[in-house]
Amino acid sequence: MSDTTSETNGPNERFGRERRFARQGALLFLYQADQQSDWGNFARNLAALRIQVSELPDCPDGNAFDRAWSFTEKLSRGVCDNRDVLDERIAECATNWRVDRMSVIDRNIIRLTAYQLLHCPEVPPAAAINEAIELAKGYGHKDSSRFVNGVLDRLLRQHRELDPQ
Repeated sequence: MSDTTSETNGPNERFGRERRFARQGALLFLYQADQQSDWGNFARNLAALRIQVSELPDCPDGNAFDRAWSFTEKLSRGVCDNRDVLDERIAECATNWRVDRMSVIDRNIIRLTAYQLLHCPEVPPAAAINEAIELAKGYGHKDSSRFVNGVLDRLLRQHRELDPQ
């Protein structure tokens, strides 16, 4: 992102772009870990990913990158640390689908967003779900966005019933 783009857009738009970039980074991390069944080398794999994403054309500059990367780390660590519990909650909400039978992309978009819905009260649920739908449209198959939205909608409703705060 160029400095002129940063100057012409408001802080909310920049924040949204940083968060989108962070979620994409976390999805890349989770996809790689899942594909390679390598959930145990968190620090090494995250360091390698940091180098890769810093070279992407839409990578934020300077402090914006640091903020985005901090969120990428939080999401990646959170999903890794809570993967079994997240998968149990997802399985409860994925009618007629086992988590291990979902596409790798769909499964990790849902994990990523489930973590935000259940463990990140600072993230508005609508924003998390909308970003998940956009990730599914960009990285999934033609029906991914509907599938992801349906599972996450059930998860959010279930979570609100269990914790109505």
